[in-house]
Amino acid sequence: MAVQLARKIKKVTKAVFPVAGMGTRFLPATKSIPKEILTLVDRPLIQYAIDEARAAGIKEFIFVTARGKSALEDYFDHSPELESTLRRGGKDQLLETLRETNMDSGAIAYVRQNRAMGLGHAVWCARRLIGNEPFAVLLPDDVIAAEKPCLQQMIEAYEQTGGNMVAAMEVPVEKTSSYGVLDVSEDMGSIVQVRGMVEKPKAAEAPSNLAVIGRYILTPKVMANLNKMKPGAGGEIQLTDAIAMETKKPGQVFGFRFRGQRYDCGSKAGFLQATVAFGLSRPDLREEFSAYLNDMVAMQKAAQ
Repeated sequence: MAVQLARKIKKVTKAVFPVAGMGTRFLPATKSIPKEILTLVDRPLIQYAIDEARAAGIKEFIFVTARGKSALEDYFDHSPELESTLRRGGKDQLLETLRETNMDSGAIAYVRQNRAMGLGHAVWCARRLIGNEPFAVLLPDDVIAAEKPCLQQMIEAYEQTGGNMVAAMEVPVEKTSSYGVLDVSEDMGSIVQVRGMVEKPKAAEAPSNLAVIGRYILTPKVMANLNKMKPGAGGEIQLTDAIAMETKKPGQVFGFRFRGQRYDCGSKAGFLQATVAFGLSRPDLREEFSAYLNDMVAMQKAAQ
């Protein structure tokens, strides 16, 4: 395994959150509410991503937004009236929960993507705020339940490898056409060395069934590659293509098999699955919710 010991690996303190999508799969709910504000139990999707980034040591949060996303900015701001009401009512626990959603002044920056040109273009929009530093990218649609947060796992692995790292998981071969897929040159267990990446290949042409999931640690070279990119699959500028350019040199791109369960909250079915899983994981909800689900299953069996 090509471990970068010759030079000091820069610490990752910046993260990009591409949140400019219109969320059309969740219409009509997303007509006036950003998809990232949709709640999974009692927290919006974006909060899960922010908490994961915080746990990994991220200090600067860069949101790539678009028109109609002002509710996202308001969510992370202070709410003096609500905080005052909770304080007067002695609702200290709720007040603390509310404070966890606040972000310090200057911790969040917002840049606009004025044209929908794909994930690669969205990340490229943050180039001036990234500068010459490594950075993380988190897609809020991918919610990952894990004992140790996924990005924290990745940063610990990245500190050994350097280069670029993508979260990866095995998927059924017939579903590889929905993902960026890794071409693996060396499999070392949780970390794999990558010699190529293909965006949404046909199942028969997929180099593996190891799919890229929405967590990345990237070098500034990827931004430089995005500067030169032309539209790829689907007529969009693909982040996968920009990362794949770095595979020309060995030891520059790695896949990381994270420990945890990923839920695709960009789909209705995935969102419902995540709601059930996260609901059952909550001590304050588990007993009542589990009883309800068991009753529903029993009713369905009886109806058959």
